[in-house]
Amino acid sequence: MLELIDVHVGYGRATVVHGATVEVPRDGVAAVLGHNGAGKTTLLRAAAGLLRVRSGRILLDGEDVTRLRPSERVRRGLGYVPQGQQCFPQLTTAENLQLVADTRREGKRLVAEALDLFPALSGLLSRRAGLLSGGQRQQLAIARALITEPRVLILDEPTEGIQPSVVAEIEETILTLTSKGGLSVLLVEQHVGFALAAAGRYYVLEAGRVTSSGDGGTGAREKVRAAMAI
Repeated sequence: MLELIDVHVGYGRATVVHGATVEVPRDGVAAVLGHNGAGKTTLLRAAAGLLRVRSGRILLDGEDVTRLRPSERVRRGLGYVPQGQQCFPQLTTAENLQLVADTRREGKRLVAEALDLFPALSGLLSRRAGLLSGGQRQQLAIARALITEPRVLILDEPTEGIQPSVVAEIEETILTLTSKGGLSVLLVEQHVGFALAAAGRYYVLEAGRVTSSGDGGTGAREKVRAAMAI
């Protein structure tokens, strides 16, 4: 569904990712794992179009999108939720959702569906997003991305810095979304156990290179721990 083929990307003169190849299965999850500084976020930013690749190709459902702008990738079905529970802090929860819904023909329905997935947000619609907890802001960020009706959703550390009770809710939502079909997920996640349980494929990055890959599932845990030396 989403393929990154021999991708080299970096900042300035420094190359951070060296020839990474990652494939996200249709209606499935691919998890990218690795220590801080391994190049995981850089790889996701390249997939989303926020960084121009130096060489290699990015395919979305067989179409080469390597040179397309981020907005054009969104129109073709790519959603991206970066690190940090990003939102518009001075706007209310409802206004944050409506900003995206206004770009969709069936925005009202899509907002309702997003709130069904994250019912806690329904009671916070009039609250400014900057006053939400970290977990609530992350739920809002994922909800906003889902309103764009992505075929592939890129999630960068969706449970980072969030209280355990909300972590469980977000993990359950990701599993629910992928089990329904029609959505593929490229996931960077600090919780290795959850990432492998959700993923059909995993890739371990070390110093910008894929050093290990294989089928996901809980049986892959020891292989990943050995590859990451944890």
